[in-house]
Amino acid sequence: MGGPVVVLAGGTGGAKLARGMLDVAGDDLVVIANTADDAEAHGGHVSPDPDLCLFWLADRIDGRGWGLAGDSFRVMDALRALGRDVWFNLGDEDLAICLDRQARLQDGERLTDALAHLARSLGVRARVLPMSDGAVRTRVRAAGRWWDFQEFMIRHGGAGPVEDVRFEGAEAAAPPPEALDAIAAARAIVIGPSNPVISIRPILAVPGIPEALRAARAPVVAVSPIVDGAVLKGPTAAFMAWAGQPLSAAGIAALYGDLLDGVVCDERPAGLPVPALQTPTLMADAAGRLHVARETLRFAAGLAR
Repeated sequence: MGGPVVVLAGGTGGAKLARGMLDVAGDDLVVIANTADDAEAHGGHVSPDPDLCLFWLADRIDGRGWGLAGDSFRVMDALRALGRDVWFNLGDEDLAICLDRQARLQDGERLTDALAHLARSLGVRARVLPMSDGAVRTRVRAAGRWWDFQEFMIRHGGAGPVEDVRFEGAEAAAPPPEALDAIAAARAIVIGPSNPVISIRPILAVPGIPEALRAARAPVVAVSPIVDGAVLKGPTAAFMAWAGQPLSAAGIAALYGDLLDGVVCDERPAGLPVPALQTPTLMADAAGRLHVARETLRFAAGLAR
């Protein structure tokens, strides 16, 4: 079966898998990225998850795991010297990207088109699409108050327990036609090893996307973010606890429900309602990313829908 490989992605895990998929699918790769983490900062439109995917796909990711390799921070340093509270840190080139994106959006471009422009600028031929061109914003309740997502992660340190989660604007949002077309034409649809509550659920909260996944001819396979019974990075454990699910592949599958045709996990499959592939899922280097991508696509190809 021909068609693109579609990856639903958010955060580092999804971006790493997308980079592995690039080595397998090449130009046929389409990433649908979470945009509920987007924010306005320093006059620019920050789009963390799509940018993270693009920086990985361009082999420009910084060793910290975010931002562009070799970027400087002179503007942030100057703002601090002027007495500004710079809690949201952007490199100089990163800031230029965000300022350019803000200008494009103000000129009437869709976020889809602004991301396509950035992809071309970075030399990325795979497509990175937003889950919606409309504004959806994740808000988290913790420590007795509501936080914008970036404030929760940076100022509050992503600390649980999580009391509630909202995706403001989701009900009024719509996926770009390019995303729906990619899902309909896909040969495989992969939910990346991302935080299922704050990275993937916002995508699934956009009307039209769950329906498209259920109607797709391609199988939908999730890669579990749980490695050796733990989370490698980020507050997944706190959000899984809020969702009332165990920190396991079975807990991940329960959150995705009837959307799934299969699960890829490194743990011995137990209590899973769909077929599972047990294989090492640590993506510490290019070989690990390629392994997970190849095995996931091989597994998906064997699933009937």
